[in-house]
Amino acid sequence: QHYFRQRRGIMAQSSSGTGGPTPSSPTNLPQTEILYVAVQREGQQVSAKWGLHPSLKEDLKPEEWKELTDIMGKVTTLVGNRFSKILNRAEEDAGGTA
Repeated sequence: QHYFRQRRGIMAQSSSGTGGPTPSSPTNLPQTEILYVAVQREGQQVSAKWGLHPSLKEDLKPEEWKELTDIMGKVTTLVGNRFSKILNRAEEDAGGTA
């Protein structure tokens, strides 16, 4: 899996702080992906997973890694559940028009 990628803004983004480019401001600089969240569907199963750039993980203290793991577990559960609901609703809508 690739947890370190260079991309031009194709993902939904949220930013905090000041001084840097915002998601709406154009830039020609490539972006480095340090945090990765993916949701996949296989049949009726929806799974969500996340990854962190290895260099960043090495810099975290054990308590920071535990906190991040707990938070990202909640994030992937939330995103996975929401994605599953949207897919189920779309399937119900498609099935009701036959």
